[in-house]
Amino acid sequence: MNDKQLSVQIQEELLSTLKARFEKNMNRHKGIDWNNIQEKLKANTEKLWSLNEMETSGGEPDVVGYNDKTGEYIFYDCSAESPKGRRSFCYDRAALDSRKEYKPENNAVGAAAAMGINLLTEGQYRGLQQLGNFDTKTSSWVLTPADIRDLGGALFCDRRYNNVFLYHNGAESYYAARGFRGCLSV
Repeated sequence: MNDKQLSVQIQEELLSTLKARFEKNMNRHKGIDWNNIQEKLKANTEKLWSLNEMETSGGEPDVVGYNDKTGEYIFYDCSAESPKGRRSFCYDRAALDSRKEYKPENNAVGAAAAMGINLLTEGQYRGLQQLGNFDTKTSSWVLTPADIRDLGGALFCDRRYNNVFLYHNGAESYYAARGFRGCLSV
């Protein structure tokens, strides 16, 4: 079995979890039919594997939209706080390599790529916040423009005082309350 394949049992359990979350949070995806999503997921087991990676690391993925141009459903991590299994990571591999001591376990960009997902952009993060209150006690790295990253910085967001804030930090920094949220198109 390919390492990006799930057993039939895990596939069914994941689909059941995703369906229950979908039905519980209809405000996130008005006008979208679960049966169409399930059909696409069953036809694309590698994307289902990525959703399982999002799920098992605490992301609670859910559908947040549909792209009419590509015909794809868009999943974001919708856990109330930054996913527990993806915290205490610096921003990217270069940042991880630059640390001489007290290196974090991993980096956000590399972990996302290994999961087959992308970090949310600032715009996507702000869109997520329109669907609920996320990261009220934690923060999440967001995709950082190259000009900022080239100077050693990286961006993260959170929600405080009923507002979404964008901040900067050195890309090599990491904190127990900062993780990353991802997106996946199926």
